[in-house]
Amino acid sequence: MGHHSRRDSVAGNPPSSSSSSAFSPSDHHHHHHNSHGYDLSWPFSKLDNLDREDIRETAYEVFFTACRSSPGFGGKNALTFYSSDHADGGAGGLGTVAARANGVGMAPTSRMKRALGLKALKRSPTRRSLSGGVGGGGSNPSSPSAALGSGSPRFGFTVPAARTRRPLTSAEIMRQQMRVTEQSDNRLRKTLMRSLVGQLGRRAETIILPLELLRHLKPSEFNDAHEYHLWQKRQIKILEAGLIDHPSIPLEKSNTFVMRLREIIRASESKPIDTGKNSETLRALCNSVVSLSWRTPNGAPAEVCHWADGFPLNLHLYLALLQSIFDIKEETMVLDEVDELLELMKKTWSTLGITKQFHNLCFTWVLFYQYVSTGQTESDLLCAAFAMLADVGNDAKRPDRDPNYLKFLSSVLASMQSWSEKRLLNYHEYFNKGIVGLMENLLPLALSATKILDEDVTATVLAEQEREEPTVDVDHAGNRVDYFIRSSTRNAFTKMIEQGNFSSMNVLDEEEATEALLQVAKETEDLAVKEKETFSPILKRWHPIAAGVASVTLHQCYGALLKQYLAGMSTLTSDTIGVLQRAGKLEKILVQMVVEDSVDCEDGGKAIVREMVPYEVDSVIYHLLQKWIEERLKAVKECLDKAKENETWNPKSKTDPYAQSGVELMKLAKETVDDFFEIPIGISDDLVQNLAERLEAIFQDYTTFVASCGTKQSYVPQLPPLTRCNRDSKFIKLWKRATPTCSVPIEGIQQSATNEGHHPRPSTSRGTQRLYIRLNTLHYLLSHLHSLDKILSLSPRIVPSSTRNQLRSSSRRQLGTSSAYFDLARLSIQTAAQHVSEVAAYRLIFLDSNSVFYDCLYVDDVANARIRPALRLLKQNLTLMGAILTDRAQALAIKEVMKASFEAYLMVLLAGGSCRVFCKSDHEMIEEDFDSLKRVFATCGEGLIAEDVVEREAETVEGVVALMGQSTEQLMEDFSILACEASGIGAVGAGHKLPMPPTTGRWNRADPNTILRVLCYRNDRAANLFLKRTFQLAKRR
Repeated sequence: MGHHSRRDSVAGNPPSSSSSSAFSPSDHHHHHHNSHGYDLSWPFSKLDNLDREDIRETAYEVFFTACRSSPGFGGKNALTFYSSDHADGGAGGLGTVAARANGVGMAPTSRMKRALGLKALKRSPTRRSLSGGVGGGGSNPSSPSAALGSGSPRFGFTVPAARTRRPLTSAEIMRQQMRVTEQSDNRLRKTLMRSLVGQLGRRAETIILPLELLRHLKPSEFNDAHEYHLWQKRQIKILEAGLIDHPSIPLEKSNTFVMRLREIIRASESKPIDTGKNSETLRALCNSVVSLSWRTPNGAPAEVCHWADGFPLNLHLYLALLQSIFDIKEETMVLDEVDELLELMKKTWSTLGITKQFHNLCFTWVLFYQYVSTGQTESDLLCAAFAMLADVGNDAKRPDRDPNYLKFLSSVLASMQSWSEKRLLNYHEYFNKGIVGLMENLLPLALSATKILDEDVTATVLAEQEREEPTVDVDHAGNRVDYFIRSSTRNAFTKMIEQGNFSSMNVLDEEEATEALLQVAKETEDLAVKEKETFSPILKRWHPIAAGVASVTLHQCYGALLKQYLAGMSTLTSDTIGVLQRAGKLEKILVQMVVEDSVDCEDGGKAIVREMVPYEVDSVIYHLLQKWIEERLKAVKECLDKAKENETWNPKSKTDPYAQSGVELMKLAKETVDDFFEIPIGISDDLVQNLAERLEAIFQDYTTFVASCGTKQSYVPQLPPLTRCNRDSKFIKLWKRATPTCSVPIEGIQQSATNEGHHPRPSTSRGTQRLYIRLNTLHYLLSHLHSLDKILSLSPRIVPSSTRNQLRSSSRRQLGTSSAYFDLARLSIQTAAQHVSEVAAYRLIFLDSNSVFYDCLYVDDVANARIRPALRLLKQNLTLMGAILTDRAQALAIKEVMKASFEAYLMVLLAGGSCRVFCKSDHEMIEEDFDSLKRVFATCGEGLIAEDVVEREAETVEGVVALMGQSTEQLMEDFSILACEASGIGAVGAGHKLPMPPTTGRWNRADPNTILRVLCYRNDRAANLFLKRTFQLAKRR
């Protein structure tokens, strides 16, 4: 809009010297508002095609026209004002009244300013006076003429030399305040005199001012054609705005006058329209304007014309007038003549369609806007705006409210509320220690605006407005202040975090994060103290526990940061403990502030305290310890899983005959327990119990893995079918000796294909040796469990748990009289050791020693297949076993070997297959061989197996050997009796057969199946006939 600046220079408008002089209703959003950064939204809608100079100049023209009959505006007996030096010789306020007889006079001080609490102007006594006549004033630098640029060629008239001083009239004050040049003012005066000759009593609201000016002002009265064109375009744009864009009475879409007026407006853009007496364009313009201005809603005759009373044009014009009450040089000050000026402005109401309600609303806005636009330095303006809000509130409650009034009331209050609350929601930022008192003035204004909005503006109107920032529904002022405190405190905390670069807590390493949290705790404490000392005394007028609310908010903010910090901690450290302890200290301080601040509350502050979700430092430490335990046990569990995949059961070294996995497992467990008690806090007993239980579960899992080595039954040969012996010929015996074919399959075991006869194997197999390593590993675990138990039980760091946990812990640990932590694991290891010993023993006897024991002992005949070779190999294997097994493992292992040997010996006697037969005469040799076998175990090591244990385990075998020394007849008789008793039939009568006794595998001399097997292997005729006749057993082949 370059032509506007051109017009300024031509018209002689002075340059803007202040923000208030740049007040712009029309382009508020686009120029004035954003460029000055007031962040105060313009509530009166926007006017297209009109700038601030257009509005200001038109407003002055309307004002002057409305006041033309008043003193000083062309009427008789101009009202004058004398400076205070003329009145009382003092240096106080300006503009005292010289005489009241010639019009509306003014009190020595303004009633309006006194009511609103505004200060009087303090300036030189010559401020409101002119030198010389009405057109003078050029030589006095403090005169308004000088302020308007006196001596400039723009004015087109010369200023005579100063002669005498006289006070300014209201018209001159208004012209000066509105920045209207004397040239423009003179043109206006002359035009009104020409156009309204003889119509001095004509009401202003019946005058279509722009049309009158267009008709009577000619290009010759301007400096050049361009200046005239700009002036004419302004008048036409005003008519367009008032009659077409913003009419007070809605237009029909097809109004012919509107279309004609638009054509004229478009034509005026490029060149001035002809306004001569015979101009058809002027005639059409007058016809259209008059027709549109004198319309009525119902077609009745109109009493006033409507060209400047449409919204929001009328409000923009009236606001431009109201803005003139602020002194040009001291823009934070209201003129002492404000009462007179406002009284004069009231004359424009009928033209502009302004009511008392709109005046109060606009005046409130102007005071508030001036406070904002002048840098918020004059709190009196803010107080005055608040005082005017009382009138606005009363107006808002009137039942006869205009819909337009409700609309702009909502918009104005929303703008004031939004600006105020932006600062109150962040008062720590906007009100530092030096200006904190301003908050005391802004707060009641914001609350009052909110109250009027909530109580008096309908929800429909609110919904139609575009609010920059949504308001939070509140019940009363206390709730709103509560919201301000929480928001500002939260914002202050956030700013503190950002300034300290703590906002990216998740990207800091653990040490940096720890230092950050400790620093934030200190600054949070300082912020709480500042709040209590600086802001709370003010806020307490509206909120009884202002400091308490701030403390609660800070508690929540730091709690959120603490939670974020803890979420990023991978493990519990002394640094973490330090942060938690500092948090606990901060929490106590904040809680104390809340308690002190709420001592006078009805509930004693219970409600506000309930908002403080405790940091529960002890609980957090407990859970962090749980997490620490979880992570450490995860490493132990990984060791277990790795063992399951990779363990080969080879000894760690010659001096450490244990599995590597077992050593690593116990090492990790020991480190976990040691590190657990290094944590610098008291450890509760239930945590110790939890750690022990989790470790115990891992030990049991590992024990199960160690014991996963098969079963002893997998090494025991299947029982051959029962057959009866027949006495072979000498030839058959010789053939069997040459080709022994004793074939007894062993389930699941790959046997040697060659029969080595009487040449025993020299050593134990690798698989059996690995079983010994398993056994050593189990005993290694058992010994270290005792060490761990001792550490856990006797640590001085353990503190008592709650009663419930103590009872739970007590019930968990009371297995018998033991108070150890690992009783279940110990029991599992002992069971596993028993199982592995059995499997190792059966493997050694039935697999490793099979070729000289079960496969060869007593094959064909007893005399030539005695037990001596098997005993030699057994001793070798027992020696190797002693070398591999640890001392703790040997006794059980050897005992299991003894039991396996006795089982194998019984298998030879009772299930030896078709290659073995026995005679009653073999009893002595068999008995002798078994005594030799017993002697091997009785003399093994240094009392590893007590002699009575050997004898007890040998009782079953000796009973079976004794059966082999009995006669066939005795055996048949005993069998018959025992078989009948076992089957429950008592005795066998004539024609009945003896029942076949089941095979239980539990050999015993009183077991009928055992006696039956002795008979099956008895090589005599009587036994053969008995078995054939009783059970039809087949002969051996």
